[in-house]
Amino acid sequence: MPDANIPVWSVTDLNTALKDLLENTFLPVRVIGEISGITIHRSGHVYLTLKDEHAQIKAVYFSGAQKCIDAGIENGMKVEASGKISFYSQRGECQLSLRELLPVGTGTLQQRFEEMKKRLAEEGLFDQSRKKPIPFIPRCIGIITSPEGAAIHDFIRVALDRFPPLRIRVFPAAVQGKGAERYLAQGVEFFNKVKPVDVILLTRGGGSIEDLWPFNEEILARAIAASEKPVVSAVGHEIDISISDLVADLRAPTPTAAAEMILPDYAALMREIETGQNRLRNSMAYAAERASSRLQTALSARALTKPVQLIMERTQSVDLMVRDMELALQQAFQNAQVKLEHRTDSLQKLNPESILNRGYSILLKEDGKAVRSPEDAPKDSLLTARLAKGSMKVRVE
Repeated sequence: MPDANIPVWSVTDLNTALKDLLENTFLPVRVIGEISGITIHRSGHVYLTLKDEHAQIKAVYFSGAQKCIDAGIENGMKVEASGKISFYSQRGECQLSLRELLPVGTGTLQQRFEEMKKRLAEEGLFDQSRKKPIPFIPRCIGIITSPEGAAIHDFIRVALDRFPPLRIRVFPAAVQGKGAERYLAQGVEFFNKVKPVDVILLTRGGGSIEDLWPFNEEILARAIAASEKPVVSAVGHEIDISISDLVADLRAPTPTAAAEMILPDYAALMREIETGQNRLRNSMAYAAERASSRLQTALSARALTKPVQLIMERTQSVDLMVRDMELALQQAFQNAQVKLEHRTDSLQKLNPESILNRGYSILLKEDGKAVRSPEDAPKDSLLTARLAKGSMKVRVE
């Protein structure tokens, strides 16, 4: 039986009492911790968690959005927070109501992230040259994620809506907590060697840097780099960047965006194929029509319709050409004969013997040269007179 002496409280009365006790008992405090899960609301308020290695506490910085932005406050940053203890009675949560938030250095996890990022970048694991292309139409996609998370359901819904023939294989893996990175790395190896797929997708929803930390571990980064299959990383929200994102062949800001980036629109693809088929059919019909027209033109040609007449006309043309050639040759022969007779007559007239036949003679000296003047034949010279018929010796008196 309940003790009748113990008063009965309503939840509201109890939380109100706790609120009064905490807020009126504690003086303003200054807390050093690492920021996690920071959210800058559009109302201008900032919600975050302060943590160290062993504990954490929620905090709210009313109207502190611009101050946080100006100070570059972000997840993983070590800060000094000033404020007072408050109690949010609607949820029964103890929290810090901040008046000031100042950075004092980079948090442990963020520092580890930056160090690993620098080291792997120097090894070339982030180089664009080593990234593998994503197939235009993946036939099968292997997903490494938690089967209970919203990420896989969002991806499958959008993926099958975009490309219904797609086959999907799931490797169930823890996506946060100690050792989760080993399960994720095993999934990459599984889809490379045991059940090969066309594309591997690493995905999970958003969370704090602690929740997403398995995707920053080196063992997973090297498994992605060694993968023969292209790996797509869709981890957290758009603002979250992990080592897996940097090593992967393609980084998607969200699981939904991953489906849109990996897969073509099936309906649009079918429309393009149908358009291409129509163009091909039209081109073939046009080509066939042109070929038929050319064939009809060829069949209507005289060479095919009246071949005998065409041959006879060509034969007649050849006969006329032969006749013209014969006439031309005959005329040329006659002209040549006339020229020959003319030139023979001219030569005959120039022949010295023709002159001798007309009663003339030629006087030749003893050396056979003609006498051209009296000086060529002095007195008593013995000359030879060349006549039309024969010759005789004469002496100059």
